[in-house]
Amino acid sequence: MNKVITILGIIVMLGIVYLLSDNKKAINKRTVFTALGAQIVLSLFLIKVPIGSWIIEQLASGVTKLFSFANEGLTFVFGDLFGQGYFFIDVLGVIIFLSGLTGILGYLGVVGWVVKIIGGAVGKLLGTEKAESFVAVANMFLGQTESPFLVAKYLPNMTKSELMTVLVSGMGSMSASILVGYNLLGIPMKWLLITTALVPFGSMLVAKILTPETEVSQVSDVTLDRKGSNTSIFSAMAEGINNGLQMVLGIGASLIAVISIVALLNSILGLVGTSFTEALGYVFLPIGWLMGLNGSEAMIAGQILGTKMSINEFVAYADLAPMMAELSDRAVAMLSIAVGSFGAFASIAICVTGLSVFAPTRKNDLSKLALRGMLGGFIVPILSAMFVGLFL
Repeated sequence: MNKVITILGIIVMLGIVYLLSDNKKAINKRTVFTALGAQIVLSLFLIKVPIGSWIIEQLASGVTKLFSFANEGLTFVFGDLFGQGYFFIDVLGVIIFLSGLTGILGYLGVVGWVVKIIGGAVGKLLGTEKAESFVAVANMFLGQTESPFLVAKYLPNMTKSELMTVLVSGMGSMSASILVGYNLLGIPMKWLLITTALVPFGSMLVAKILTPETEVSQVSDVTLDRKGSNTSIFSAMAEGINNGLQMVLGIGASLIAVISIVALLNSILGLVGTSFTEALGYVFLPIGWLMGLNGSEAMIAGQILGTKMSINEFVAYADLAPMMAELSDRAVAMLSIAVGSFGAFASIAICVTGLSVFAPTRKNDLSKLALRGMLGGFIVPILSAMFVGLFL
């Protein structure tokens, strides 16, 4: 019965995306249904096919091992303070290491090579343009403001549909360098990696319904810019480290402020017998139910998803982690995936500002598309969770 409800949930969520479309008649059915089929097949492969499950397990083990190398640097700098449960050191510190490593891999062309191979395949399968396909795939590894670097020179000439793909894939994904933070909170790496793997097709599915292509693309021969402004591997590493530091400071500051504000709101609303998190739970409860979760699990899903949209995914994961012991394995998997994107109100300004740097002449277009892009980015991982839930 739960899986029947999950199928209903997929139909409802796609129906919501359809209602948000700005040109329903222009929707390319071939692109949409191919992306939908690809999501289902990929979910089946990663969950039910032995080789698919093995690949994910090995990747999860390898990535976790990679994260462990950060312990050397953290132990050297913080000594006995590392490993004592200090969130800033144990969780956020590792992000700096991953950001530096990502900078090096980007400069060496590893990220660009993977993006070109997978992005080319995605584009041919769906019939989408190279630049937007590359950005959708790049968001498997890079953040919402980093992935457009690869195609920065093409952004000013992108169609509105292509810009929507950039927005949805950016706000519908997570940065690889921050996965370690979620994992160290207690979120299983397996589900985080599956969330990441489903980003390209999920983003294309939603974006091409929200803003179908009605223009002739002005972007043809696409060359990925892998080095950006860096002149050496050391400057690339330094830039990555600096980005990681800024990310850590931003996350730390937002957690301090937001958790304190939520505590204040809970105290105030407690006077009338409720709380801020409980109120969010009721608002987003229907989504939890449509995911095929039972009673109390659907309520928890509502609270977590409400926190994610109103605040951010990091706070939502921090709230989810201690609740996982109360949840079924299916609920843990689906919620770990459903929270996995930057699709929150705060991301709108970040995304528009970041993209406007590369394409100042498109700022008005980006601003008009941004709210629907964020809603699309919020829905992408929820749909991914539902697809995966069909096979659990």
